[in-house]
Amino acid sequence: MAETVVITGASRGIGLACAKLFVSKGYTVVGSFLNTDIRSDTIDFFRADMSSSDDIKRLSEYVQSKYGGADILINNVGIAEQKLIFDITESDYDRMMNINAKSHFLCCKEFLPYMISQKHGSIVNISSIWGITGASCEVSYSMSKAAVIGLTKALAKEVAPSGIRVNAVTPGVIDTDMNGNLSDLDKKEIIENTPLSRLGTASDIAEAVYFLASKHSSFITGQVLTVDGGFI
Repeated sequence: MAETVVITGASRGIGLACAKLFVSKGYTVVGSFLNTDIRSDTIDFFRADMSSSDDIKRLSEYVQSKYGGADILINNVGIAEQKLIFDITESDYDRMMNINAKSHFLCCKEFLPYMISQKHGSIVNISSIWGITGASCEVSYSMSKAAVIGLTKALAKEVAPSGIRVNAVTPGVIDTDMNGNLSDLDKKEIIENTPLSRLGTASDIAEAVYFLASKHSSFITGQVLTVDGGFI
């Protein structure tokens, strides 16, 4: 029987690239989405607001009832916002942390019991290079992504005795909708400062996620894999 993969924020960008790759490898894929009306013959899409603990629980119950549980969890859902710290409201901050960090924490809590019972599982969290270095005008975003790295390292130690691995991918600047606000000049400057001389693609990240989630990395846990073309 095919292993089941749950991917949050799977309707576009990195999440969708991950979903398509796992399907091509023979996995059963359940992908969460919220605003984008999406249908697929190969991906089981489930509408859920990942900032809502109730919706996360509904997603977990759906996966458990239909597939028995999730063998792999990819915590990908996220938002970005560029503002000076003085312009970030408390509600802005709460929304950023709820979606980018708290959702990862809650999903781990919901999906881990099945993995623990099976003595087998893999979690991959999507962070960002800005969670390592910080980014000007992205204080709350950088904080949220740094929190994901902390979650990854701590949880990896906690669940390793149960045969579960937890790792993170920190993408660099990826050519997706999330970076659609970048001007051509911005992109040119980033490319000039990237040793591999291009922006990353969603597929670049998906391949790294697949490696960390699969048996190819069976002795790797608690690690943060940076995929940024050498940018940092």
